[in-house]
Amino acid sequence: MKFYIGTDHAGLELKNWTVELLKAKGHEVHDFGPFTKDRVDYPDYAHKVATAVLEDEKSQGILICGSGIGMSMAANKHHGIRAALCHDAYTAIVARGHNDANILCFGERIIGKGVAESIIDAWIASSFEGGRHTQRVAKIEID
Repeated sequence: MKFYIGTDHAGLELKNWTVELLKAKGHEVHDFGPFTKDRVDYPDYAHKVATAVLEDEKSQGILICGSGIGMSMAANKHHGIRAALCHDAYTAIVARGHNDANILCFGERIIGKGVAESIIDAWIASSFEGGRHTQRVAKIEID
């Protein structure tokens, strides 16, 4: 699987760890940064990742900040993006299976590495179920 990933200064450590985890699991990872703890604005990275995911339909995105809330809000401004803030494996499974989410968001100040790995594993193992969920997902997009 191909992932585009970004963070802000509040998620840098978990982002760096996530990049290495994904690579160790054999995934292709494009890291949009940042690469230092210098203060940055999270929407800039959310927009970079969202744009990349939209241009590369078979990819997924991961956005990390302190809470994951700002990243999910910014990414969801993009038509076609369904960024899901997940706090555990169950929310990751449902986000992919029921909502066809294409960007995973979480917060470094909320979860640790063990929970992050369980979320990522659940995300990777899940896929959109379609069926009754297809109509509902279509209703998310408002032109």
